[in-house]
Amino acid sequence: MVKIRIKSEWFQSGTAKTPQQVASVMAFVAWRVAQNTLKQMRSAGFDIEIGPQYFAFTREVLVFLTQVLDRMAFERMGAPNRAEFVTALVRRVAEVLQENEDRLLGPPPDGQPSHFESFIDLFNASADAYAGFGYDAQGPDFAFVRYLGHRIEAFMPEKDQRWVIDQIMATEVPEALEMLQRAMQGALSTEPRAPRRSRATANSD
Repeated sequence: MVKIRIKSEWFQSGTAKTPQQVASVMAFVAWRVAQNTLKQMRSAGFDIEIGPQYFAFTREVLVFLTQVLDRMAFERMGAPNRAEFVTALVRRVAEVLQENEDRLLGPPPDGQPSHFESFIDLFNASADAYAGFGYDAQGPDFAFVRYLGHRIEAFMPEKDQRWVIDQIMATEVPEALEMLQRAMQGALSTEPRAPRRSRATANSD
């Protein structure tokens, strides 16, 4: 299992962050988590080729993660702040995705939606389905997570389709949720950071 370190502490300790600031941090975290999920899937033997399939997988995971973050925001923010957070989050995730997709695949042909627009459209198209699933203190319910598995199953090779939902539900999503929870808690925290031990003190142990 590939472990990644997600930075979720801020230097501006002791002050509340705006919804836009939190969204910027969490968009970066969501991107990192999605990339980690993809790497782990490939390490587990699932065929996800660099190219359209790579970004199809990434888009679906990012939509799922943004939906989860919306539920986390619902628990932690008032309605106006939550709306600002989710809007800024989805737009920033779409920007990061477009930067990477344009760089690796090139922009879409003239007259076609940009990669940014395609992600926004996918998020909006999936919103009603995800809204029908449950979410509580333990996180998204079985149907919530299984829906992601079915979305990913659709573009996996036949040899992987039998196993991909189990891999998503049993392994990938639990780790992704743990990272999101930890990062969201850090991004919203207003508690002062504990002072770092000086090098002299550390060396004296």
